[in-house]
Amino acid sequence: MAFCGWKRLLLVGRQNTFAKAWRSRRGGPSLRWKRCCHWSAGKSLDPEVRAFLEENTEVTSSGHLTPEIRLRLLTPRCRFWREKPDLWPYGDPFWAIYWPGGQALSRYILDNPHVVKGRSVLDLGSGCGATAIAAVMSGASHVLANDIDPIAGTAMILNCELNHLNPFPIIIKNIINSEAGNWDLIVLGDMFYDEQLADDLHHWLRKCIRIQQTEVLIGDPGRYQFLSHSIRSQLHKVIEYSLPEYTRQENNGLTSSIVWSYQPSNSSENC
Repeated sequence: MAFCGWKRLLLVGRQNTFAKAWRSRRGGPSLRWKRCCHWSAGKSLDPEVRAFLEENTEVTSSGHLTPEIRLRLLTPRCRFWREKPDLWPYGDPFWAIYWPGGQALSRYILDNPHVVKGRSVLDLGSGCGATAIAAVMSGASHVLANDIDPIAGTAMILNCELNHLNPFPIIIKNIINSEAGNWDLIVLGDMFYDEQLADDLHHWLRKCIRIQQTEVLIGDPGRYQFLSHSIRSQLHKVIEYSLPEYTRQENNGLTSSIVWSYQPSNSSENC
């Protein structure tokens, strides 16, 4: 099975598994994750994982909305574009795809640095780390990236190196439904692909806004699961970007991606 078939699994079927992983770790990481729950500058990478990712990804900045940012991604020139998915030795590599919602968020931050300048930013479900990297490039005072996949944490550090940045802190665990952190801004892209996960996000983001007055920006290309969710009525379109042809082909013909500001009218209610 070629990677295009594998990617179809990531886009459709395997996202359900990924959503369950987010939901099942509400109370903190399992034993499997505790030894790798926090990355910080100066922490050494597993040399075997680093070598594998460097060998099986391609450094690219083309075909996406942010040519300023270089990333290690899976492309048609990579071995695992053609190999059977089961031969990949780690969890499904969602981080190795630069999803359109994340592209839109990153483009918006780079074009509007005042959105993050001097502010603390949480990049939720960070994946390849592009939006966190954009926030650092644009002058954020503190950036924390979060994902549940430890391999994504390794990839983010490699991507920081590619862009000549010191690695930002990375937390590898599910923080949805945890206590609301004191963040000026939370950014998240492409996470509304499962109804229960979307409900959890809605509840937690609303709590963050109510308790900490956090600003929330969401990137999404307009997938059905996102537009059909009740959160849609509490979103305000900030900007819409036309996607490059390569990204359109990668995402079943999606033509644009939108940055939304989440402004729940009932943020003052108990959550």
